[in-house]
Amino acid sequence: MNYSTMDQNNGQNKKELAQLENVIEQAIKKVNGRKENDLCKYIPVDTGGYIHHFTLRKMKLRQPKELSSLIERFIINRSRPNVVPPKARAARGSRKRREQFPFTKTQLDRLLNMARIAGDKEMVNLLSPRKSLGAYKRELIQAIRQGLVDHELWNGYVEAVNQQQILSQKFENESVIS
Repeated sequence: MNYSTMDQNNGQNKKELAQLENVIEQAIKKVNGRKENDLCKYIPVDTGGYIHHFTLRKMKLRQPKELSSLIERFIINRSRPNVVPPKARAARGSRKRREQFPFTKTQLDRLLNMARIAGDKEMVNLLSPRKSLGAYKRELIQAIRQGLVDHELWNGYVEAVNQQQILSQKFENESVIS
């Protein structure tokens, strides 16, 4: 390639860019936008949704004619350009569960205390933290050494023993079946 053809291509690229800038300005005015990225919402793509602003920039530099035709087709030549609905995205892990209330430890302790004062055993069981069988044993031994009688601690121990027995029975039944 010689210098004269490079100069011609460079001049042609400048002309295409100038025409594209003019088309972009018209489109921005038509959609009442403020910047180029505002046009993305009106240009659909094959994969669904609208064109990404990075793709718009790449096309502006590498494929100005194609971008110009897309802008003219979807924005300028339409009486009312349509906003393309965004592509459906997969749910992220940051979605919070709505059923649970985000109580702090002190708030939970206060609720538990209120339930104890009211004598609501169901709420006490619901709000009490789950302990292991070993933790119940340790706390019971400690309470006996101190000469304390804690019915809730004893009930929790009995529940933990019952849960342990249920789990061991399930395990035995599954091993017999297999």
